Amino acid sequence: MTMETDSNNVSDSNLDMEFTHSLDDGAIKQIPVKKKTSCCTGLKVFLAALSFSYLCKTLSGTIMKSSIIQIERRFDIPSSVSGLIDGSFEMGNLLVLAFVSYFGAKFHRPKIIALGCIIMSTGSILTAMPHFFMGYYKYETAAHAALSVNSTSSISPCSVDQNITGVSETLLGQPNTDCVKEASSNMWIYVLLGNLLRGVGETPITPLGISYLDDFAKEDDAPLYIAFLHTIAMIGPIIGYLLGSLCASLYVDIGFVDLGSITITPKDSRWVGAWWLGFIISGIANLIAAIPFCFLPKSLKKQENENDKTSSDLSKIKGDQSKQQVFENHPPVKWSVALKDFCTSLKRVLSNQMYLTFQCCSLLQFSSFVGFLTYKPKYLEQQYGQSVSKSNFITGLTSLPAVSIGIFLGGLIMRKYKLGIIEATKYGFGMSLISFLISTSSFFIGCENHEVAGLTLSYDGKPVAHHESALFSVCNSDCKCAVNQWDPVCGGNGITYLSPCLAGCKTSEGYGKNTVYHNCSCIEVTGSQSGNTSAILGQCPKGDACSRKFIYYTVIQVVSAFCYALGSTPLFMVMFRCVHPELKSLAVGLHMLVLRVLAGIPAPVYFGALIDRTCLKWGSRSCGQRGACRIYDVTTQRYTYLGLIAGFRAPSYFLAFLFYTMVKKHYQAKDPKAKENGGQESVPMNKDTNSKSNEYLPGSSDVERESCI
Repeated sequence: MTMETDSNNVSDSNLDMEFTHSLDDGAIKQIPVKKKTSCCTGLKVFLAALSFSYLCKTLSGTIMKSSIIQIERRFDIPSSVSGLIDGSFEMGNLLVLAFVSYFGAKFHRPKIIALGCIIMSTGSILTAMPHFFMGYYKYETAAHAALSVNSTSSISPCSVDQNITGVSETLLGQPNTDCVKEASSNMWIYVLLGNLLRGVGETPITPLGISYLDDFAKEDDAPLYIAFLHTIAMIGPIIGYLLGSLCASLYVDIGFVDLGSITITPKDSRWVGAWWLGFIISGIANLIAAIPFCFLPKSLKKQENENDKTSSDLSKIKGDQSKQQVFENHPPVKWSVALKDFCTSLKRVLSNQMYLTFQCCSLLQFSSFVGFLTYKPKYLEQQYGQSVSKSNFITGLTSLPAVSIGIFLGGLIMRKYKLGIIEATKYGFGMSLISFLISTSSFFIGCENHEVAGLTLSYDGKPVAHHESALFSVCNSDCKCAVNQWDPVCGGNGITYLSPCLAGCKTSEGYGKNTVYHNCSCIEVTGSQSGNTSAILGQCPKGDACSRKFIYYTVIQVVSAFCYALGSTPLFMVMFRCVHPELKSLAVGLHMLVLRVLAGIPAPVYFGALIDRTCLKWGSRSCGQRGACRIYDVTTQRYTYLGLIAGFRAPSYFLAFLFYTMVKKHYQAKDPKAKENGGQESVPMNKDTNSKSNEYLPGSSDVERESCI
């Protein structure tokens, strides 16, 4: 017990010297004085602290994913720009990842992780700051809405001059002032910088935290610890999506505006929720996560089996202390020597053909996952008519718990059956392939386009091609309507019109969301089953058939996510066990670096750019510039979005098969007894038997999920 207590305090340099002298002088009796700090230095304490930091970092990432649509609408930017904002997190990782992964392992890892949590907290709070300096959100709405504030008098939308686009211009009569204020939309740059800073702070947590855990945990328990770590980490996205759902349901300026005067609902494509609130909460959580790491030691005693622990404790402690003392008695290593050592280590990692093959496979899969997660809320909103709030809520309660359970079960399966490198590779990629095949059925579960007069339908109810759309017709030719306005109304005939004016409505009554328009000439052209020629605010909802398809889609995603998660822990351990012990941090860091440079940063941008091409109607800013997209061609969007995802994942499995054959050939040649055991290598994966020729076989599954969510 005395030696265990002392070995847990090796990180303190003063205590190190005192402990060394006490051992040399035989004064073992002085050691028990340090028992006071033992409760803060155990491996389980570190595991708990690291799990909470994982929870907080995944919470922050999920808040960004769930808020990307709100940010896009609040700053009136296209999806390609919002994708750039999302990719700025990867840029932050890129700036420091390689050096933190390599040099961080040589310093006080817990304190570096604590610093990273503080930086993440700062980045999250900076992301929310533009909300407090931009003024109130001004969405597109018909001019008559401003004239009818606190009034139920009859107003004729058709006769009002609609050349103005916002309620604020009508009320103030100062469009030029609003044009000057339009410069505030450039404040999305601060959101980008905050997300970039959050990426810098997140960098040391995964490589340093996992390597620290693996260095001091029992070899048999490491897979279970890592599975437990990632299982707890999955609570972060669950909380993040639920919190994102709550924030999306709250109006962006809640508490500062009269909600009764707001004419839009959370299902409206102009709706902006309280996106900033989630970043404030995640910033506070990350700050709290930094506290425990400030009290953890630089190193711990390696956990061993009970039968050989007693005989090895003293020798290991003396060896560690002597190395520490030698280091302190010699001048620090020159940067030129350290850089040369870094280049040598990098060359050793990159010279492995199996590593390069797996890197290419991971790159393709990671590109698909980044695009999928970034634009999933937009896809659910446009395809199935769900609000962003409901989309986040459903994701948080269905897919993520399935992923969490799958990750943990994958760790248990690996421990119980003691999967070797070959079997773990086959099992992990097999489950990933099953997941992909299940997810491809989403191609056939989609809804039809919204029936919007002038965009997807003619005013007489006949389908039209996108390039043939015409917003004007005989029924609204006498009205002075703005072409670029988006203030949709749902007619009694089930058709959506871009504005009350374009619907030819003559009168209106009511206030706020309860406004109703009557005597709409364009509705009379097609007629309605009830003979109703009135219209209400908002797009017409999609039918029950579309709601059922949304349920089918959700079930498919849950099953697919669970299957993929089952194989994630074995693949992660394939990566971690095949790297040389002293190159663990560098290998993981380099793997994440490549994924961020070639996938994490560009994928949201080109996914967003291609999705932008499916837009049917762009919003308009107060000065007439193009804003965020209001409605998409959902059929084209489905094939574009899902096609890109499948286009990346499908070829990755050819590389996965090549990687598996390389691993099998290499390890069976290295251990001929493996052929006699049904293809399994005789040495289980939870033993460090690495060589320079097989330093790195990275399994990116869990690392990828941490980076996207």
